[in-house]
Amino acid sequence: MTDESPIGVLDTLRATPTTVRYLLGGVLVNQLGAFVQTFLVLYLTHRGMSDGTAGLALGAYSLGTVFGTVLGGEITQRLGARTTIVAAMAGSAPLVAVLPLLAKPGLTVPLLLAVALAGLFAQAYRPAAAVLLSDLMPERYQVMAFSMMRIALNTGAALAPLIAAGVILLDWDLLFWIDGATTLVYAALAFRLLPRHAVPEREPQDAAERRSGGRAAYAAMLRDKAYLAYLAAVMLGTVAYVQSAISLPLEIVHDGYSTGLYSAVLTASSLVLITCELKITSYITRIPTYLAVGVGHLVNSVGLAVYGLAVHSGAFVLFGAVLAVSGLMIAGPSMFAHPATFPDESKARYLGTMQAAAGLASAVGPLFGVWAWTHLHAGFWVLMAVVNGLAGVLAVVGIKHRADLRAAAEQQAEQKTDPDPDPVGETV
Repeated sequence: MTDESPIGVLDTLRATPTTVRYLLGGVLVNQLGAFVQTFLVLYLTHRGMSDGTAGLALGAYSLGTVFGTVLGGEITQRLGARTTIVAAMAGSAPLVAVLPLLAKPGLTVPLLLAVALAGLFAQAYRPAAAVLLSDLMPERYQVMAFSMMRIALNTGAALAPLIAAGVILLDWDLLFWIDGATTLVYAALAFRLLPRHAVPEREPQDAAERRSGGRAAYAAMLRDKAYLAYLAAVMLGTVAYVQSAISLPLEIVHDGYSTGLYSAVLTASSLVLITCELKITSYITRIPTYLAVGVGHLVNSVGLAVYGLAVHSGAFVLFGAVLAVSGLMIAGPSMFAHPATFPDESKARYLGTMQAAAGLASAVGPLFGVWAWTHLHAGFWVLMAVVNGLAGVLAVVGIKHRADLRAAAEQQAEQKTDPDPDPVGETV
């Protein structure tokens, strides 16, 4: 994009098709009511279930989300984005709404099964939404579009706990009924407002061709060392990222600060992320993608290292949080959009595997973080800075390689379409 005029926020908003606005609105509505993963443990213990059962339920939900993103990518590739979104949301709603009926002693197995399936359906829509976004948005605005999706997700994630706090005062069960209702609303919006086919429909394939095509796509993915480096970067970066929500509160309490400091960090981070990311993205689109990703990880790593100085002053916690969220805004949109640069015949699968990698890291990261922090304390943040820095190196390698391949392919295509120059000085 360096050879075109700069992309502004207003330019992007004006270029955003109405269907993309509907898509992002549905994502926001769904995220506003997404209470299961955040409040599942608290709810089950409130209903008298053991801590062990509550932990198993959260693990089952997390496992379901990992498989759900991969399955969602595969279904999107075969049946289309709108069909996948509607089916995933319509399937998730009753599973979430029935959880209060299963949260009873003696129903542990049905509860775990329902929770796992709820996680699977809840996340299966994400690859489809990302594919639809990349298909509907002009290529020039792709990174900005994925930044808008991140803002919709983060806005919903920031407001949902505030909504939940009021709902809990009325009835805990309402959390899950509202979650199911918002999921159904998203399904209805998707069915009514989203296009069935965002791009020209490809020739239909029979079952054998679809299976062989899927196997070939995943085999190519496993052979693509650059994409595997990118997936490793996603996992390592996510493990480091979740520590701001898992290990940082432990650090704050350990260093003698009140929990109010952590509340201030969460509030400041959310406000900065929601209000500033789109503007920052408009600047980073002016530089090579791999450079933005590298700089973002570097800034994020410095922020994580600064957390290690929290024992000296609470100001280091706030300063580290600002740096961490700044790095996330610089690197995040490009990282999120990268799988959408792959061809249409495999794009959904690449998006699904990326989101599965992030989901797996989100499930493993808290366990690793708590264990490592209890052994290292302040030194833990240096370790996380190194882990995140390694993620940055891997991301740069993977994304730059992909960019080089695309540039070479475009150059080759131009050479084929350009007429041969007139021969000069040749003898006949």
